[in-house]
Amino acid sequence: MKQNAPSRNNGAHQNGAAARHTYNTNEQRWLAVQRREPAADGQFVYSVATTGVYCRPTCPSRLALRENVAFHYTCADAARAGFRPCQRCRPAGASQRERHAEAAAKACRIIETSESFPALDALAKAVGLSRYHFHRVFKNVIGVTPRQYAAAHRTGRVRSELRARRSVTEAIYGAGFNSSSRFYERSSETLGMTPRQYRSGGRGVAMRYAVATSPLGLVLVAGTARGICSVRFGNERSALERQLREDFPGASIEKADRSFEGWVNAIVDHLEHPAGRIELPLDIRGTVFQQRVWQALREIPAGQTASYAEVAARIGQPAAVRAVARACATNPVAVIVPCHRVVKTDGKLSGYRWGVERKRRLLKLEGALPRTETGA
Repeated sequence: MKQNAPSRNNGAHQNGAAARHTYNTNEQRWLAVQRREPAADGQFVYSVATTGVYCRPTCPSRLALRENVAFHYTCADAARAGFRPCQRCRPAGASQRERHAEAAAKACRIIETSESFPALDALAKAVGLSRYHFHRVFKNVIGVTPRQYAAAHRTGRVRSELRARRSVTEAIYGAGFNSSSRFYERSSETLGMTPRQYRSGGRGVAMRYAVATSPLGLVLVAGTARGICSVRFGNERSALERQLREDFPGASIEKADRSFEGWVNAIVDHLEHPAGRIELPLDIRGTVFQQRVWQALREIPAGQTASYAEVAARIGQPAAVRAVARACATNPVAVIVPCHRVVKTDGKLSGYRWGVERKRRLLKLEGALPRTETGA
């Protein structure tokens, strides 16, 4: 007898509880199969009575007729019902997204441990893919090309070396650059300031700031000629100013004039009437991974939340949940990069750099306070 609803038994997929929230009806599951939704992969499988096989929701095979399709929570459920795994989408093994993520992660490790940038052919061979396919997979998963990732990794090494070495030149060569000229060509772009300015805590960089009142207390907004570099909350003006100077001890920091008010007003207005995203120029530095997390956070609409696991999945690194949490904690521009919209998997609020109570109030203003927190 054809099974239309997934069976509920002890063999349910470990993510079954989460899946039932998203795909809890056969109509939703069938729509996911029609769309081949990546998010549905691993949440359930479907079987086809006319072929005797079961598939992932993302299987690229020709779509079966709805009357011949049944749904199962796990591969074991489908096997018990008498179906065999599809040889094309291989539902019992790692998903294509997981295989791609693993290949990209392996390539990243090779790049990070190599003295110089490995040849693209060598990287592709190491992870078992063709040159063209590897380049496309790497960019889809990591967000940048292998060469761009290698350059960013070396820049990250330069950041550390600049703090530890006696001279800028030593730092550049210590990070793996073959010539100082190659690094200086892009140093302003990668560091946001010259190497000497970065090494000296922003020395020589002109920075303006203003403090305003907001629904969350005082908010300090600071920026350079490039854009906003810091947005932080606090209760005391003097404490906010002191923290800014501690973060940029070598910068020339002055109170802003009226020309700076536009940026400050835009942030305060957003706090009072949150809608959409704040489109302001930014001057924030971070690793490739941090930048990808911050960009993913900016894509979470006001009024919605996402879990750390969901953000990790969106950037193609589902295992990097803790790293995502660290990237949220180091976000330098509160609200503009809305790290407050990230919550625990169970919907409860987690830590927030500016205090969990502010996070709760922000989400309440946006109408996105999780049900588990509405009574708080």
